[in-house]
Amino acid sequence: MTRSAHRTRRPLRIAGAGAVALLVLSACADSDADAEAGPSGSSGNDISGTVTVFAAASLKESFTKLGERFEKEHPGTKVSFNFSGSDSLAASITSGAPADVFAAASTRTMKVVTDDGAAAGTPATFVRNRLQIATLPGNPEGIESLKDLTASGLKVVLCDKEVPCGSAAQTALTAAGVELTPVSYEQDVKGALTKVQLKEADAALVYRTDVKAAGDKVEGVDFPESAKAVNDYPIARLEDAPNPSGAQAFIELVRSPEGRQVLTSAGFLKP
Repeated sequence: MTRSAHRTRRPLRIAGAGAVALLVLSACADSDADAEAGPSGSSGNDISGTVTVFAAASLKESFTKLGERFEKEHPGTKVSFNFSGSDSLAASITSGAPADVFAAASTRTMKVVTDDGAAAGTPATFVRNRLQIATLPGNPEGIESLKDLTASGLKVVLCDKEVPCGSAAQTALTAAGVELTPVSYEQDVKGALTKVQLKEADAALVYRTDVKAAGDKVEGVDFPESAKAVNDYPIARLEDAPNPSGAQAFIELVRSPEGRQVLTSAGFLKP
C-alpha cells in the first residue's frame, strides 16, 4: 500500500464527471507510486547504511566491483566485505558475528549456516566455479595434468581439505587416481595462489577465477577431472541481518543481469 493510501481523507461531495475525474487521477498517482517502489514495494531510496557481506575469498574481485556499483546506485550506503575461507566465515556467523549477507563457495558450507537457522529463507545458487592448476608464468615445469603434480621435487600447494577449494581438489585428485602430498595446506584459495606468485611453490590447485584475476603473475592449466569437482556458490540473507533491506538489495544486484555479467567476465560459470 502506498503512503498516500494511509492518509485520512475528508468526505467530499463531488458529483458527476468531477468525481470520476478525481478517482481516475488518484488511481494513477497510486499506480505511479507503486511502480517507483518496485517489486518489493520499497523504493531504492529506502536503502541506507552499511551492508556487511561475508563472502568466499574467490569472490573478492567480482564482489568488490559489485559493491562499488551498489554504493553508486544507492547513495549514502556502504558495503563492508569480509573475504575469507567459507568454512571460517560460516563458523563466525553461527557464533553470532553480525553480518547481512553470506555468499559461500559450496552448498556444504552454506548448509552449516542454514542448519543453524542463521539464514533467512532458502539460499540461491548464483554462480559455479571449477579448478585449474596454477603454475609460474610460462609453466616452466611443463605441467599438463594432475599426474604431473606428483613429479619428484615439485612443490605443490593445496587449500585445506575443510574449505571448498580443498574439498574440490580432493575430489578431482581422487577422480584422477592421484595421491598427492603438498608442501602446505592453505586456509583459502588466495593463500594457495599467493604461494605460487611468491615462487614458494611450483603449482597450486585453485579456482580458474583466481588464476584469471592474477593476470600474468601465474599461468592456468586445465585438466579434465575438474569437471568432476564443480562448486555451486549459494548466497543468502542472514536471519539476524542488521540491515535486511540493504542485504536483499545487494543479493538482487548479484543475481541481476548486471551482476551476472560481472561474475561471468571473471570466469565464473552460470548456475
